[in-house]
Amino acid sequence: MDWTGYRSPTWDELIGHDGRPHAAARPLVDYLASLSRAELAERQLAADVTARVMGVTFTVYTEGRNVDRMLPFDLIPRVIARAEWDRTAAGLRQRIQALNLFIGDIYAAQKIVKDKVFPEFLLKDSVNFRPQCVGIRPPLDIWAHICGSDLVRDGDGTLYALEDNLRIPSGVSYMIENRMVSKRVFPELFETSAILPVDNYPAQLYDTLAALSPRPGDTPVIALLTPGIYNSAYFEHCYLAQSMGIELVEGGDLFVGDDDVCYMSTVYGPRRIDVIYRRVDDMFIDPEVFRPESLLGVPGLIRSWRAGKVALANAPGAGVADDKVVFAYVPKMIKYYMGEDAILPNVPSYLCHDDKERAYVLDHIEELVVKPANESGGYGMLIGPRASKAEHAQFRELIKANPRNYVAQPTLSLSTAPILGDHGPEPRHLDLRPFVLSRKDIYVTTGGLTRVAMKKDSLVVNSSQGGGAKDTWVVDMDEVS
Repeated sequence: MDWTGYRSPTWDELIGHDGRPHAAARPLVDYLASLSRAELAERQLAADVTARVMGVTFTVYTEGRNVDRMLPFDLIPRVIARAEWDRTAAGLRQRIQALNLFIGDIYAAQKIVKDKVFPEFLLKDSVNFRPQCVGIRPPLDIWAHICGSDLVRDGDGTLYALEDNLRIPSGVSYMIENRMVSKRVFPELFETSAILPVDNYPAQLYDTLAALSPRPGDTPVIALLTPGIYNSAYFEHCYLAQSMGIELVEGGDLFVGDDDVCYMSTVYGPRRIDVIYRRVDDMFIDPEVFRPESLLGVPGLIRSWRAGKVALANAPGAGVADDKVVFAYVPKMIKYYMGEDAILPNVPSYLCHDDKERAYVLDHIEELVVKPANESGGYGMLIGPRASKAEHAQFRELIKANPRNYVAQPTLSLSTAPILGDHGPEPRHLDLRPFVLSRKDIYVTTGGLTRVAMKKDSLVVNSSQGGGAKDTWVVDMDEVS
């Protein structure tokens, strides 16, 4: 691979502005330079075939149809030095600790509201606040057991927190599968480089779930509750259930008895379930409490949870903190609950419910990224510099009609990493989703899921919008041979 013509318009994760590789990426770049274009194309084909054999797919909902697609995988990994990652992981631990304290406070005394650190009207208008959860104390006082925080790097090299996904974060199976593919494609580099592992995540997740069991001392019975085969993340549901050796169930497989215990129907009779890792949204998990027409959930599940007979991860109601407007208050939460400054800075945000900030957004909408508070997957947002005048006008009206529902952020010069293009390496924008598990301690994956925009100049990395994925290597420079 010839790197002589490779240049990025912004910060690049492998190559510096001087055209030389960053220290942690040097062994990788030198190795790739030793391979011909034909050899790289052969390895990319091997990676694609491996991913296809593994069944690495996601579902796109389009035009009323569910379409299974392969997740595009680029074989050139992203590289992060361990020293930088250690600081990033510390920032992620700090964020999730503050977020769990916030959620617990919101469903109890609401001190942060009474002390006017967090506005009361934001809570009243939150679509993810669940009054049914007020007064509940989940095991270990943890609400968000699994968090996927999205990180982006700006053109000056600063790593920012972009959002925290606390409801049903997905993508970790792709992180693990990407590593498996990389090991098959680049076995030589894993022998000579100190690349930190990611394949212990299922064991870490199992330990996190097992710690929630209402029957301590016994081997817990754990189930992953899936909406079923038509869900976009069904591949991940199957992968994680199999990797952890737990039950994969749908709502119809479970019932709550008169004793408030949750049971699974089996050919041998009812079997008690201790912990449910739910991949079903709040509003569908219990038709007795939320949407009565739901066929995805289990009648009486909230009653069983409230009685302490079953543990739910993530806890219902945790989504109150999974809101792009609430996100802007995380640095204040860290200061309020922990007395610390945030280690990881937030991407600067303009809150449209604030009169002055809304006026700025309306006047500068052509320069900003505007997002609805609770959409995901890259849907419903406006990238101002790339939108039409008609789209600018449409979003101005949307903001005026419901200012609480919108937040705006500067259009960052997102960092890039090279992908294997038709004529050599080409820069593409990317983000990073590490996964954080909360229990008595807090576990952070080494790296995470790197999502990359496969289209030239695109800033949208979501798989549902045409994005792909890369392996993420956290390299310990002190142990590189």
